[in-house]
Amino acid sequence: MQPKPYKIYQVDAFTNKVFSGNPAAIVPLTQWLQDATMQRIAAENNLAETAFYVPVGNQIHIRWFTPTTEVDLCGHATLAAAFVLYNFENFTGEEITFYSHRSGLLTVTKQDDWFTLDFPTDTLVPTAIDEQHLSCLGTLPLQAFKGKTDYLWVLENEAAVANAQPNFGAIAQLDARGLMITARGEKVDFVSRFFGPQSGINEDPVTGSAHTSLIPFWAEQLGKTTLTALQLSERQGFLQCQHLGPRVRISGQAALYLMGEIYLAE
Repeated sequence: MQPKPYKIYQVDAFTNKVFSGNPAAIVPLTQWLQDATMQRIAAENNLAETAFYVPVGNQIHIRWFTPTTEVDLCGHATLAAAFVLYNFENFTGEEITFYSHRSGLLTVTKQDDWFTLDFPTDTLVPTAIDEQHLSCLGTLPLQAFKGKTDYLWVLENEAAVANAQPNFGAIAQLDARGLMITARGEKVDFVSRFFGPQSGINEDPVTGSAHTSLIPFWAEQLGKTTLTALQLSERQGFLQCQHLGPRVRISGQAALYLMGEIYLAE
């Protein structure tokens, strides 16, 4: 007897066209699979993130997995999940309330083809700059900070971010989920890149959750609360951002790449 299939979508987030932005797999469920099974699905997908969600009352409970581990928060996969719910899973409300057992309530609203994430603002603590920084990038940052899960290093300009040569072995030794590097942008307010070998992703194409750190930093530096951002990975991604004190809003578009089915042996 053929096993019951589970639907799966692959969505490119923070872009309006496929083959750019950040791909995420979305698996709608009616009840949770075993943790080990979800981790194996994420490993099989081999994308930066696979998100699973279960509707519970008026909320959508959500969890995020890289190929190697479950993570506390993922912006691009949350945006991709909202894209799937609105466009293919018959969600009709004005706002989706996601709930994460690791990050609490997260809301997403839709206006035209833009999706806006409402996430808690990260708190950054300055850190000393030492030889470990040099071993990670081959250059020293102008400033260094530590947030809840990641390091943020500020570089001189956009070219320095674009041309940085990360040493993933050294970055993997940092006591964090990952490392973001950033600078003021030339055509947008700020640019960034994100490296997460600790989580099984050497360079993440577009990292929504990293902007919970980047937005408050650049809002203070530039003296403005509405900002534009570009993540300078090979695939690139564009984000519209707003700083609201304890919360940030991160807006982006999305494009469907595939719809399919997962078959699990009983």
